[in-house]
Amino acid sequence: MEYPELVRIDTDGSRQTTSYHCAPPRALAWRHLRARAAATGTIVMVNFTILAGGYTSFVASYLFNSDTNALTLLNQSPTGPNPSWISLLPHKHILYAINEDSPGGLQSFRIGENGLLSSAIDTINAEGNTSAFTAPLSTGQVAVVNYGSGNALIVSTEESDPAQFTTEYSLITFDAPVSNPHMVLEHGSEVFIPDLGADKIWRLAESDTPGNWKVQGQIDQPTGSGPRHIVTRGNTLYTVHQTSNTLTQQRIPPAPNGTSTPLIANISILPPGLPEGAAMAGAEVLLAERSEHYAESFIYVSNRNTGVQDPRGDAIAIFRVEPRLSLVGFVYTGLQQVRGMQLGGPEKEFLIAGGVAGDAGVIMLKRTEGGRNLTLLARNAEIPTRASFVWLD
Repeated sequence: MEYPELVRIDTDGSRQTTSYHCAPPRALAWRHLRARAAATGTIVMVNFTILAGGYTSFVASYLFNSDTNALTLLNQSPTGPNPSWISLLPHKHILYAINEDSPGGLQSFRIGENGLLSSAIDTINAEGNTSAFTAPLSTGQVAVVNYGSGNALIVSTEESDPAQFTTEYSLITFDAPVSNPHMVLEHGSEVFIPDLGADKIWRLAESDTPGNWKVQGQIDQPTGSGPRHIVTRGNTLYTVHQTSNTLTQQRIPPAPNGTSTPLIANISILPPGLPEGAAMAGAEVLLAERSEHYAESFIYVSNRNTGVQDPRGDAIAIFRVEPRLSLVGFVYTGLQQVRGMQLGGPEKEFLIAGGVAGDAGVIMLKRTEGGRNLTLLARNAEIPTRASFVWLD
């Protein structure tokens, strides 16, 4: 697995490189480098490796150079069909990828140099159709949601090798006339699963037997809103709704079965000036907390236009979190159907995004104006579409 490469370029042009072979203490490393750069008049450059899944039979890896703003395609690693969502087990050099197919699947890979993946270490049936999302849990398990069959799989991994799945799993079927689960988020001892078909966020908890999961309640959402993806901030829940094209804010009801709390905010994510015939759907939501060089916290939400295309591309909506949730503005990406995007860098200062339609490829943006804006740094169109990303930092 490749970690950030820190490069110092002195004013006389000499160059000094530090390559880490394990995860460096990022905050300490960056504070040290910035202080040294300020004292000596040097430039600090970092190379980041990013993996990208999509509706193909491979995972791509990219190299982003934050000094030259170059985004380079490194390689393509063969996988099963449609690894549209990928997730990282950070300190084990392991990548999990779903196969968004019928039946769906879950695969594991080891991550090598330059983000190159091994052949699949393990592959299992996801026990459902159209697997849409996967995430590792702190319990040593991996969760998968099956959009097409309205269920979820939580499978255990071998303690000595988390790339190996065991035969122990929980299969959870959601009790709703229509169920289309689309995400997994671990929150404390619970697992939240937004279900855009049922207009609920299911609350899962381990039963009396460790490793076995069950639905213990739900957080009801506005009828017809289609909750797709979520983030939490303390006891506050932010939800992007696919059907109503809104971002909502609410307090998380008490466990185990608090079903609803009043919405604190319910704000449209749609940009102005959409063409006639546009068909919009909310997609991803990301939270960036305040940090050393960002005095405020912001939320970034992607739009997907599946109808008549806007020549500006789909927009990312930017929201200020405090003192109350409020829309700041929009940044147009030139991409079609931004299904996945991800923040990276020591202060989450970079955002990578891709569309699942068209041929605009992948773009790298930087959070500017304190996070109130996004500025395009680079674009790579060698692979026309990408659906999800993980940063190997």
